[in-house]
Amino acid sequence: MEEKKFQPYIPADKIMPEFTVVSVILGAILAVVFGGANAYLGLRVGMTVSASIPAAVLSMGIIRFILKRDSILENNMVQTIGSAGESVAAGAIFTLPALFMWANEGLCEVPSLIEIGLIALCGGVLGVLFMVPLRSALIVQEHGTLAYPEGQACAEVLIAGEEGGAKASTVFAGLGIAAAYKFVADGLKVFPSEVAYEIPAYKGSGIGVDVLPALAGVGYICGVKVSSYLFAGGVTAWFVLMPLIALFGGDTVMFPADVTVNELLLQGGPDAMWSKFIRYIGAGAVLAGGIMSLISSLPLIVRTFKDAIGGYGKNGKSTLRTEQDLSMQTLLIGILIMAVALWLIPSIPLNLFSAFIVIIFGFFFATVSSRMVGLIGSSNNPVSGMAIATLLIATLLLKATGQNDINGMIAAITIGGVICVIAAISGDTSQDLKTGFLVGATPKKQQIGEIVGVVVSAIAIGAIMYLLSMAWGYGSNELPAPQAMLMKMVVEGVMGGNLPWTLVFTGVFIAIVVKMLGIPVLPFAIGLYLPIYLSTPIMAGGLLRWFMEKRKYANEKAKNDAVQSGVLYTSGLIAGEGIVGILLAVFAVIGLNVDVSGVFSIGKIGGLVCFAAILFTIYLFANKGAKAATKADK
Repeated sequence: MEEKKFQPYIPADKIMPEFTVVSVILGAILAVVFGGANAYLGLRVGMTVSASIPAAVLSMGIIRFILKRDSILENNMVQTIGSAGESVAAGAIFTLPALFMWANEGLCEVPSLIEIGLIALCGGVLGVLFMVPLRSALIVQEHGTLAYPEGQACAEVLIAGEEGGAKASTVFAGLGIAAAYKFVADGLKVFPSEVAYEIPAYKGSGIGVDVLPALAGVGYICGVKVSSYLFAGGVTAWFVLMPLIALFGGDTVMFPADVTVNELLLQGGPDAMWSKFIRYIGAGAVLAGGIMSLISSLPLIVRTFKDAIGGYGKNGKSTLRTEQDLSMQTLLIGILIMAVALWLIPSIPLNLFSAFIVIIFGFFFATVSSRMVGLIGSSNNPVSGMAIATLLIATLLLKATGQNDINGMIAAITIGGVICVIAAISGDTSQDLKTGFLVGATPKKQQIGEIVGVVVSAIAIGAIMYLLSMAWGYGSNELPAPQAMLMKMVVEGVMGGNLPWTLVFTGVFIAIVVKMLGIPVLPFAIGLYLPIYLSTPIMAGGLLRWFMEKRKYANEKAKNDAVQSGVLYTSGLIAGEGIVGILLAVFAVIGLNVDVSGVFSIGKIGGLVCFAAILFTIYLFANKGAKAATKADK
């Protein structure tokens, strides 16, 4: 009964502009921008960050203060459409680059723009449609139980309209600073963006840092706990496992390497050892972590499914604007169309059996994702873990039915890609519908808005992935595509039976020990899998967030504003670096070289100094928020 007493910010009987031409166009632009930025970030570090909060801030700044339009529901629609880009990008870049890698190996043709776009489109639309019947059970009935942190944060930003201008300027400042920094580092190459050192006295180990703003931003937004789990995984790999392999391996040729461990170190240093051994150990840890997270969520999944089926339809007949969802008839027709499209469209390499797997696993993982983001937030949603579990099961099923060649491998990755997009977009839709529930939006219009964002993002993501592939290639130092590489390894290992299972099971049992110690497995496992150069700057950002939270403030509001100002600024850092990353890819494709390192360079030390300066700017903007709150309080 408690949910019936809740009154949204805009009452149900009040009509305001919501699904307008302005909101659709602006939302579509933000979907492409944040989709591109997160695609680049995910291909670099294997993680994406929720775009809902920066999209809400930019929406408020542009609509209210530039266009002078005064409708909170129109602002909400912009962020609803805009945030879809990040989720579609995450699902696509975690899986589909594997197809490009196989094409480079001569095993298949390069996937077409149409193929990528249709896979992303089908997954995105299914993710929205699968989530709609869960809205009543998760968003309304469990309003006091499931927090949906990004959803509530977006609602706070939208409701606090008078603060929107200052918040938007903070995001834009971060975007501009990171864009300039990225262009100087990776465009002009005035200093190397990766600073790495071997430790000769401790053979097999190494330390380093990618001195890039986005990584510090990821650490600040995730916080010190998640950052420390990532860093702990990196330390375990680079200061425990790799030195042990170097010590015991020595002059031995260890599979899957084709030279001795000592020769491997001489040829490629610690990076080569990470590439040959640690990635498989990390893959086992991530796989185990994904499966464990699903097993622990099974009771919640069963309950959510039961509540959703039992309660859906009650709101569909309501006359209240704030209780209107897409009809069940619309949902079933939409799901049927997507299923037939997956089966019959020639550009999508799936058959009837594969399409059936997608529908069954899709609703399963949409349910998992929708509830998990309510508990832990979209940024911590283990989408990759769900995709790995899907790939493992789907590949085994395909192999059992005789599809054990490259066509079966392509089908497995395609299934994983669709499921990954479904899980990501259903989580994003849940957060957006929570925001709408709080501010008083019309759910039906938001659900249509999500589909609009999916369509625009699906069209854009194919072009973005093609551009990045042409510029650097997936699996390269510039774009390691760690998640997609992991998916590729899982499919190849299951199909070919040539996975180094000893290394994989080493990772599995490390994950089990980590779980027994009470440490979240997935962030630790991702840190174990990624090069330590990526987890080090993330840790630096997390430590800065911890410092800002622990220092003394005049009051609690000053503390909250300090932390939130830092989040807004670092969101801008991530967006700015991602956008320039896409720009540099364009330069690379057209052959425009802006490298001035031969004339002027400040070297590794200069890079470390510049990274320290970026950390200091985060502190300054966070401190600025605290001072503003203290001044307002007086």
